Amino acid sequence: MFTRILTSALFAGAVGGLLAALLQLYFVQPVLLHAELYEGGDLVHFGARSEVSAHQDMGGLDPVRDGLSAVFTMLIYSGYALIMVALMSLAEQRGARISARTGLIWGIAGFLAVHFAPGFTLAPEVPGGAAADVYARQVWWFATVGAAAVALWLIAFGQSWKAWGPAVVLLLAPHVVGAPQPDVFTGPVPTEIGALFAARAYGVGLAGWVMVGCLGGYFWSRESVSVGAAETA
Repeated sequence: MFTRILTSALFAGAVGGLLAALLQLYFVQPVLLHAELYEGGDLVHFGARSEVSAHQDMGGLDPVRDGLSAVFTMLIYSGYALIMVALMSLAEQRGARISARTGLIWGIAGFLAVHFAPGFTLAPEVPGGAAADVYARQVWWFATVGAAAVALWLIAFGQSWKAWGPAVVLLLAPHVVGAPQPDVFTGPVPTEIGALFAARAYGVGLAGWVMVGCLGGYFWSRESVSVGAAETA
């Protein structure tokens, strides 16, 4: 069982992470580099420098930085996939059907729990933006992700409002309590760049999670067929 989970998760996580890394390099990294120019003072909001020179200052790609970023992203998504495939195995024992198609739904659920749920109140931040204490934000983030994951499980496999009611409470509670916020909202980065970064971060996250879910479901169902055929033989 553990070997099946590990094998399915590694394949799904590696491919999903690679896809996310490539999308990040093309869509997200240029926005981050642009924000860093404002953070370092090379560009000033409402300043006199042209947008053309700003793009020139962002320069080309850094192979070392990009390579490490891709490897790190693949490792992160492999960890996500390991958790997801383990949960798939538990769901299958409860009668759920696992396939590439249902894996897509699992991937969307993973995105909702890990990205959208915490981001609803604590949005992705660009360098130079105002932010609260990092430790307090991390505690709130983990609590929110955990609550959202449990809530989605209850919604998916619950049979009545005895499960769905607590799920609604778990989804709402972190946002009613509120995420840690800075005392003053200030920073050198234009809000338009922050909004673009958040939107693209969500898009890349959704694409990565959908790929992980589809491949995780595919490899898990394929392994199940192989095991069944071996037992029959």
